[in-house]
Amino acid sequence: MSGEMVEFSVNGTHARGYLAVPDGGGPGVMVIQEWWGLAPQIKGVCDQLAVEGFVALAPDLYHGELAGHTEMDKAGELMNTLPPDRAARDMSGAIDHLLAHDATTGEAVGVVGFCMGGMLTLVIADREGDRVAAAAPFYGAPLERAPGGPDWSGLTARVEGHFAGSDDFFPPEAVAELEADLREMGKDVVFHVYEGTGHGFANEENPLGTYDEATTATAWGRTLDLFRGTL
Repeated sequence: MSGEMVEFSVNGTHARGYLAVPDGGGPGVMVIQEWWGLAPQIKGVCDQLAVEGFVALAPDLYHGELAGHTEMDKAGELMNTLPPDRAARDMSGAIDHLLAHDATTGEAVGVVGFCMGGMLTLVIADREGDRVAAAAPFYGAPLERAPGGPDWSGLTARVEGHFAGSDDFFPPEAVAELEADLREMGKDVVFHVYEGTGHGFANEENPLGTYDEATTATAWGRTLDLFRGTL
């Protein structure tokens, strides 16, 4: 099953994204890109979700820009220069589009994201409140308190995250601290840390040489169970 690029409204302007729709429709899931951009691998995640019965939309947060796997400096620049307010508006608009789509069932969506997208998964879940019922961040989270960052007051989603046991970008010790903080706030949060894995372990294109097929299968199965049990 394959999807298509679509345009959707965002605060009086427009954004684009990749949409995959299953036969018969289903719950909505937003997919958030890695720092490479809206790459074919992320579109493939949407296609996989559609096969599993979910209406999946990945907004193009870089507005057409894309970094190849040999262009880590470019990927870092794209990520670091992404306007946070614009990204938030685009993600909110993508949720609007999902919830308004004729094929989507339910009044809330799930969100899954990878690396940068994992961090943004938690940010948008906090920002959107009850409109996000389930969140599955992969090896990405806002680990540092910063002005304008999430205060977690809006986080009502069930959260099940998937993190690498060896990750310089998102160290497991800091991930565990965030999990403990959120649980102390009464949030429904579980973070899985997979020993022996590295950052990017679920990207089958293996850009960092860390792809782990068995761990990916476990984490993906848990993500599908989360969405099926919540949405």
